[in-house]
Amino acid sequence: MINKSVAIVGTVGVPANYGGFETLVENLLNLLPNSYDVTVFCESKAFPEKLEKYKNADLIYIKLRANGFQSIFYDIFSILKSFRKYDYILILGVSGTIILPMIKPFSSAKIVTNIDGLEWKRDKWGSYAKKFLKFSERLAVKYSDIVITDNKHIQNYVMEEYDTESTLIAYGADHVSAVEVDLYLKKFPFLRQHYIFTVCRIEPENNIEMQLQAFADQDIEYPYVIVGNWNASDYGTDLYKRYARIKGLILYNPIYDFEELNVLRSNCYFYLHGHSAGGTNPSLVEAMYLGLPILAFGVNYNIETTFGKAVYFDNSEELKQLLMSLESLDRDTIMKDMLRLAKKNYSWRAITKKYIKVFKQLELAETES
Repeated sequence: MINKSVAIVGTVGVPANYGGFETLVENLLNLLPNSYDVTVFCESKAFPEKLEKYKNADLIYIKLRANGFQSIFYDIFSILKSFRKYDYILILGVSGTIILPMIKPFSSAKIVTNIDGLEWKRDKWGSYAKKFLKFSERLAVKYSDIVITDNKHIQNYVMEEYDTESTLIAYGADHVSAVEVDLYLKKFPFLRQHYIFTVCRIEPENNIEMQLQAFADQDIEYPYVIVGNWNASDYGTDLYKRYARIKGLILYNPIYDFEELNVLRSNCYFYLHGHSAGGTNPSLVEAMYLGLPILAFGVNYNIETTFGKAVYFDNSEELKQLLMSLESLDRDTIMKDMLRLAKKNYSWRAITKKYIKVFKQLELAETES
């Protein structure tokens, strides 16, 4: 029996190094190649070794950047190389979907698009970029055979905005695990004490400045440790210059060693999640799977992801009050709730089976037509 083929486009590629969609693909490959012939498009510059296969998937390298402005052309070029060759194309994100109206009439490939977290709403984009991303989102919804949304609120948005049903599939998180501090005490001496932790992209909608200022304004008992891409933008560089020398703030550039990252987050006293845009955020789901007590910005996406069981703040003053009263919070109950809900809802095996079910749906529809 000849397997149907699936092309995956829109990520930096695999093996995954950093990023939600990359981690998604990394884990999809544990099961997906058992049912389909899978090809993953990868950014050439990110992978000097240029593996031909990984986890039984073929890898194709594109000589464009997968992030920033070039990502539009990276995704478009990947789609152009896929639309005549594969049965299904899984597109992660909408930056390249502007090409779909042009290729759809000439392709038998079925398009499945995960539209991500309403990228056009992010503060980091200027007005023209926002209009482009909104237009790309509209085309993605119109020309995809199946639209995937990762959060109930985004699913509702797609129905309200475009009168289109979407398939709800979140992210998995059971690739993370707790790490004992013993081997890392010399490198990270703050591991000996309670500390607050955040890992995220340094972008305005993640409320990093609000969080840093909350610690700077008060004599918080615990250090605040943030891992992020401070050098990726003027915004991040400016924040780093202003806050890196303040007592109690420990700012690290991205940590790509997964064990190192896990030792930092799995041993924190509280996990602080300030994202105010997007859908189901991978770092939040991972914090839940580590059973961390979570303080989260009270936007509907975060409340939905944590099923209303974390502790929420809506502004700077509420965050400051929370930080000054951490000892009064029922930390053990929050931890148990987060782990229980993550195990029930965010396992990669269950997530991958949902993606396979999407392709099987398309396969069945083709057979019946």
